[in-house]
Amino acid sequence: MAEVEDKLKDYEIKKEGEAEILMLKSNAVFFNPVQVHNRDMSIAVLRTFVSKRKEEHEVLLNKKNKSHKKGSQIETSVVNGDAALTSQHDEMDVVNEKGPNQAINEIEDASKEATKTPSWKVTRELKPPVVLEALAASGLRSLRYACEVDGLEKVVALDNDKASVEACKRNIKFNGAAAVNKVEAHLADARVYMLTHPKEFDVVDLDPYGSPSVFLDSAVQAVADGGLLMCTATDLAVLCGTNGEVCYSKYGSYPVKGKYCHEMALRILLASIESHANRYKRYIVPVLSVFMDFYVRVFVRVFTSASEIKNTPLKLSYAYQCAGCDSFHLQSLGRTVTKNNSVKYAPGIGPVVPQECSDCGKKFNVGGPIWSAPIHDQDWVLSTLTDVRSMKDRYPAYNKITSILTTVSEELHDFPLFFSLHSISGTVKCTSPSAVMFRSAVINAGYQISSSHVNPLGLKSDAPWDVIWDIMRCWVKNHPIKEQPHDTPGTAILSKSPQIEANFSRAVAALSKAQTKKVKRFLPNPESHWGPKVRAGRTITSKHISLLGAEAINGAISHQEANGAATDKPASDTGETITDDVNEPSTKRQKTSDGEQSTEP
Repeated sequence: MAEVEDKLKDYEIKKEGEAEILMLKSNAVFFNPVQVHNRDMSIAVLRTFVSKRKEEHEVLLNKKNKSHKKGSQIETSVVNGDAALTSQHDEMDVVNEKGPNQAINEIEDASKEATKTPSWKVTRELKPPVVLEALAASGLRSLRYACEVDGLEKVVALDNDKASVEACKRNIKFNGAAAVNKVEAHLADARVYMLTHPKEFDVVDLDPYGSPSVFLDSAVQAVADGGLLMCTATDLAVLCGTNGEVCYSKYGSYPVKGKYCHEMALRILLASIESHANRYKRYIVPVLSVFMDFYVRVFVRVFTSASEIKNTPLKLSYAYQCAGCDSFHLQSLGRTVTKNNSVKYAPGIGPVVPQECSDCGKKFNVGGPIWSAPIHDQDWVLSTLTDVRSMKDRYPAYNKITSILTTVSEELHDFPLFFSLHSISGTVKCTSPSAVMFRSAVINAGYQISSSHVNPLGLKSDAPWDVIWDIMRCWVKNHPIKEQPHDTPGTAILSKSPQIEANFSRAVAALSKAQTKKVKRFLPNPESHWGPKVRAGRTITSKHISLLGAEAINGAISHQEANGAATDKPASDTGETITDDVNEPSTKRQKTSDGEQSTEP
């Protein structure tokens, strides 16, 4: 017993769902407990995929059965009675010519063949799905897939870090025979592995530390037809517009800053995946796309069709964002022209906006292209939500994922991006109307409106911007504001008379079903410092306090000191322990003797 305790003194046992892993206290292998939301959502969607896959296979078999029966009925009607009589006489003659025993044997063989399944019914059986986790680290995600999702054949876990693969293999054994029989770990570059195994995996999961852009090209080739690609991107500073030029180099789209930036991040990622898939005559169908915590996560199905990829320009758009107010407009890349029952593809007609905003007179910033088609499949979302609710005890993050799925299920799926009620109120410098009153005004004007899962204040609507601003003009008319400078966007908007008279009386559909039932839709973080963690292998120092918190910092530093990894330092006035950063790789540029700048390794 003492030997076992001695071996485990450098490890912590982490349990999540039905899987347990041994984690080194030295941060040698990356593990982030925050990603339980990500893993739970992935398991929920994977369960839906397994059931949908079976349903689709049964539909395909029934379709083949019906087509064969229809063909056999036509053949039977063609055969006339004379032909049938002739065949009976011929068979009797053959029996008479042969010996009695030989004739009986042939008749028995014929009866056996008749009882066998016809050739048209012999189709390839639906094999259990094979899952690939391209960046496994500790292997916790793979282990949860194997232990919690029924009907999987195997899960392949990859990593190009030797310590991670060793940890993954150790955790597979730690979870017993069920995991050993289903999960296998390999030391390999995920890109090379996926390229050398084309269309072999029914599910491919990409959850990198940062951008997934370098893995997308090989990932879309590794997924089988109709398979599921799950992809995470945590580089939201890039995708949301802080570094637009970096976003273009990685994803092929230029972001614009707006309240909808996190939804735009989802649409940029989807457009990038579609672009990679199109190069191999493949296309994607998004089933669920969510923004959670500090990352975006998309679930798409991948299909092969040379004709279907012609529709890709119809799914992509450029975004025009006004630099003065919140108005935005979308310009489709392509369109279809129907003539004489034939469909031809043509470039989109534009521009959709003038040089200056018709509402405030300011210029437009242009971003994109982004995915402007629906980012969710309503049937999938509802099926996933129903399944999650029926298995509440099996999801550690049940409250979080149900809140997200509930909000997603109530979104308007056909209208990209959204606006913030507080933001448009800030533009005209007025007190914001309540969400119920504003939504009622939009509904009473004859348009649709819904919330967004991305932002509690976000509103999605098919109402044009002149209607949105007319509603705000009517609101300001009833709730006067102080005089504003003449050169502000809000003054320019309010200087125009409203073309409609807004009706703020409460509409029946102003509250969604979840709001009516008081279902929690936007939950706070379960604990402080709920976010990204330090990359594996980095020495934890006081500069990571914003990510981990003072308590976690002191615990990690104490462990490092016990192992001789850090030198003693006095505690600071705030109570946190400080260590030298000598083990951290320095990226600061220093001047050399000849005046040139160099970077320390």
